[in-house]
Amino acid sequence: MARKRRKIGEILKDWRLVNDAQIEEGLKAQTTTGKRLGETLVDLGYVSDNDVAKALATQFEMEFLDLDAPNAFQRENIKLIPTDLIRKYLILPLEKKDGRLKLVIHDPMDLDTLDTLRFRLNCELDTVLASKAKIKEYIDQILSETRASIDATVREMSVDRSGASIDVQAAPAEGQEEQVEDAQTAPIIRLVNQIIDDAVLGRASDIHIEPFAESVRLRFRIDGVCHERDALPKRVQSAVLARIKIMSGMKVEEKRVPQDGRIKKKVGGEVIDFRVACCPSYHGESIVMRILRPESAQIGLVALGMREDTLETFNRIIRRPNGIFLVTGPTGSGKTTTLYSALDVLNRPDRKIITAEDPVEYMIKGINQCQVNESVGLTFEKILRAMLRQAPNIVLVGEIRDKAVGEVAIQAALTGHLVFSTLHTNDAPSAITRLIDMGIKPFLVASSIQAILAQRLVRMLCPKCKQPDPDPDPRLMKLLGLTARDLEGKTVYKPVGCQNCGKTGYRGRQGIYELMIMNNELRELAFRRSPLSQIRAAAQASGMRNLLGDGRLKILDGMTTLDEVSKITQVSGLVDMEEEESTAAA
Repeated sequence: MARKRRKIGEILKDWRLVNDAQIEEGLKAQTTTGKRLGETLVDLGYVSDNDVAKALATQFEMEFLDLDAPNAFQRENIKLIPTDLIRKYLILPLEKKDGRLKLVIHDPMDLDTLDTLRFRLNCELDTVLASKAKIKEYIDQILSETRASIDATVREMSVDRSGASIDVQAAPAEGQEEQVEDAQTAPIIRLVNQIIDDAVLGRASDIHIEPFAESVRLRFRIDGVCHERDALPKRVQSAVLARIKIMSGMKVEEKRVPQDGRIKKKVGGEVIDFRVACCPSYHGESIVMRILRPESAQIGLVALGMREDTLETFNRIIRRPNGIFLVTGPTGSGKTTTLYSALDVLNRPDRKIITAEDPVEYMIKGINQCQVNESVGLTFEKILRAMLRQAPNIVLVGEIRDKAVGEVAIQAALTGHLVFSTLHTNDAPSAITRLIDMGIKPFLVASSIQAILAQRLVRMLCPKCKQPDPDPDPRLMKLLGLTARDLEGKTVYKPVGCQNCGKTGYRGRQGIYELMIMNNELRELAFRRSPLSQIRAAAQASGMRNLLGDGRLKILDGMTTLDEVSKITQVSGLVDMEEEESTAAA
């Protein structure tokens, strides 16, 4: 009889890395995230990726490889197998001997992948286990060294094998699309694929391709900040843009008006969606490719960065039977991710959920999603009215843009539906005055809104290289309202930079939040069209923690920096302070 494997939680507990309460918390969080227990405990900060990998190795009686150890991996071994397999399956080859290949893997339960690799590599495999994060780190290092090959590819475009010149500036005509698609070895296709792979495996959220007079600027947005890559030569501009337009289903010959498209491509073993926007500019068409990772739609409420008290209130509010829940913030502040995470919790067979979005970013199983198409008259308002005739329990409206959409959403809330939507305002109290300014009657605003969540995204310090800051900037301390007493028993950290974070000192982002719950006093203020300052004061008096307050707590928890929170929450205050100091010095 086969011996029963020990559970990961038991192994980690025996090693005194977690206790029963932490395991129970992880199991509870699993129901929201859908992740394995080990991954969930890593997300909660109780164990490291290496701890979980060691536990898996123990569970499956495998050899564990610590990739941080000196000479644990020889870089020349990369050549043992094709790079596309390394990227796709997140594996590293260690050695090949007597027809057997030794591989570093991260998931001993993925037997289908191992069978595929045996077939593709035509050899038997011996496997050792390492953490997924460490394997990704090595692959990122490898990709960072491929920039030279991009330049070589670009040079190759100018001369074909026979030595004849190739006109890479001539964009393919529509009739040539099939030929371009079939030419998988063509240099221009390899160049575009390599740019996309670099961006995805480098944790970018956007790819920016921007034509200028002398060259084409290439930038990746990572953790909310644009990082410039090596510029592309001007001579490849037309060919690169044409290739991306073909991939995304745009009209190649149309260069006078903006176009939108989508790409679905497999990178690093995952199928990634790209939302592509093309806009004519002075030196050519500018293209932005938004990278939509599948896990972003189901990141889970625990991983959003809400504090425990905010998360508890949030979970209670989204389970109310009716009313409007608004999420506010600027573009790129994570509003859509927050709403999708809420819908993921509520998405059950006994509830009907319908969304109206522009555009539909992530497809979620079990939810009816409608795409706005204003060119044919399919607006938010028309979709919303049609949705209400289908007896939904929960409705998501991508954005309340005008009075008409706002009034229909409010009527839906007042007739027994739970409505989620977004609004572009600076903070939570501003949403009330914004709706009234749109022309929506104050009594409707006051009676329908249940809660408003304002949010921003701040970069998190890299856990591998952050260092204590013995002398925090007194200007930023004053700006953020922090005193020496606040720092007692706490450590303020500063960014350093290492290979893990791409020398930036930051890795990943989380939200800072401001959750305003509507009570009788706030409803009365909304009904009377009270000034924003009164609404804000009443909300804070009732217990609302503002964005700055949430940011301060993340600083004191060692998660982010003074500089990062000041940029996100108090830019104008910082500018005013600098002007005052400059005037005083003069």
